[in-house]
Amino acid sequence: MKARIKWVEQVSFLGETESSHAILMDGPPDGGGRNLGPRPMELVLLGTGGCTTYDVIHILKKSRQQVSDCVVEIQAERAAEDPKVFTRIHFHFIVTGKGLKPEQVERAIALSAEKYCSASIMLGKTADITHDFEVVQK
Repeated sequence: MKARIKWVEQVSFLGETESSHAILMDGPPDGGGRNLGPRPMELVLLGTGGCTTYDVIHILKKSRQQVSDCVVEIQAERAAEDPKVFTRIHFHFIVTGKGLKPEQVERAIALSAEKYCSASIMLGKTADITHDFEVVQK
């Protein structure tokens, strides 16, 4: 996997992925930015949320669960001192579908957290990561 970061101006950077996608990152005005894009650490959270959601949906579909929606709300805390690593991350899954079995949702989340989601397993080296979920039947 490869990526490229190009400095644009002040504290703005253009990130380009090997899969030919790009995203602008920027800082807040009090840090010299113009607030034109997400902060790099916000992207770390988004990437981790995407990684675990991918796993959960994939596992549930393999278990023949009829999933129609999945939203993950993430709350995180960072250390006060540099390096300001994540110290606590909580994932709240809201999984919607027809006839969903809560035990299957719980199992999918656990498998992602413990075995498949490389991003959250990596962040778990510095952060206490917790999960909960709710099932919405449609």
